[in-house]
Amino acid sequence: MVRVGLIGFGLAGASFHAPLIAGVEGMELAAIATSRPTDRFPGAVRHADRQALIDDDSLDLVVVATPNDSHAPLAQAALAAGRHVVVDKPLAVDAGDAVELVQLARGAGRLLSVFHNRRWDSDFLTIEALLRDGVLGEVMLAEFYWDRFRPAIKPGWREGEGPGGGLLNDLGPHMIDQAIRLFGMPDAVAGDVAVQRAAAMTDDYFALTLRYGRRRVTIGSASLVAAPRPRFALHGTEGSFVKYGIDPQEAVLRAGGSPADPGYGVEDERDWGVLSDGAGATRRVRSAVGDWRGYYAAMRDAVLGHGPVPVDPVDAVRGLRIIAAARGE
Repeated sequence: MVRVGLIGFGLAGASFHAPLIAGVEGMELAAIATSRPTDRFPGAVRHADRQALIDDDSLDLVVVATPNDSHAPLAQAALAAGRHVVVDKPLAVDAGDAVELVQLARGAGRLLSVFHNRRWDSDFLTIEALLRDGVLGEVMLAEFYWDRFRPAIKPGWREGEGPGGGLLNDLGPHMIDQAIRLFGMPDAVAGDVAVQRAAAMTDDYFALTLRYGRRRVTIGSASLVAAPRPRFALHGTEGSFVKYGIDPQEAVLRAGGSPADPGYGVEDERDWGVLSDGAGATRRVRSAVGDWRGYYAAMRDAVLGHGPVPVDPVDAVRGLRIIAAARGE
C-alpha cells in the first residue's frame, strides 16, 4: 500500500487528486494538509500545517496541489524530507527552478513527477491511436484549442496578477505537453500572449506556433470565445481529424462524482471526432475511454519499483522552456 499525503484541498486537490488517489487500488489517501473541511475523505488525517504533513515519515508520496507559485518550494521541502513527490502542473513557475527540482530528486534518489493528467483524456488517447496507426499519413498541421467564454474575472490566484497566474500558466502546460508527446520538441517557437478583457490582471489569451520543419502545430486559448474552435484538428497527407468538446472527466469530478461511477470517461457519441479522407468520405471515430486514474496507477507502480514515473519531470521542464520562449524570455 502506497500511503499518500496531499497538500492543498482547493479545486485541484479536492476535485481531482483526492478522488483519483482514493480510487486507485494499492493507494491510500492517508493525510491532507488544508484549512478546509475534509469530511469527504474521513480516513485521511487533516493537518493544518503543510510541514507537519511533509515530516510524516509514514507517508511514501507527497502530492502538491497548491497555487502555482508554491509548487517549487513545497516540492523541494518534500524531496528533502525523503518523500517521493507529485506536483500538479506546472512543475514550477520558472524553468530554472524546475531544473533544480529534477536535480534534487535525482540526488536524493527520490521519484518526482508532474500531473499532466491530460495524457489520459479520451480525445488525446484517440488521437494517439490514429497517429500510431498512420491513418492521417504525415501530419502537416495540428491545431489544439481550449477556449472559454468567461467575460467576468473569477476571483482567486489563477486570474490574479501574482506569479504563476494567467491562462498560459494554467492551460499551456497541458496543451504543450500533448504537443511534445505527439511530435517531440519543436525546432522553433513563436508566441502571442495578450490581455483582452478590460478588467483582467494577467494574460487571458495566447497563441503559440511550434515549428517542426514543414509541420506546424498551433496551440491557442482565449477567454472570450462563445463558439469554441475545435479542441483538436489534425490535417495530414491522408486525411483530417477534427474533434470538438472537452474530455468529460473534469465535469464529473467537479460535480462531486467518482471515477468509479458507471460511464466515467466515456464520451457521448455526439462528441466523437470526424475523420475525413479528402475524397469526400467522412466517418465518426469512437472516442477512447479516458481515465485519469491511469496516472496514479503508474505512480503507484513506480513507488513500488515496478516501472517509471507516469510523466518524466524533464518533459515538464521542456514545456516550461516553450512557455518562456513564447513570452520572449
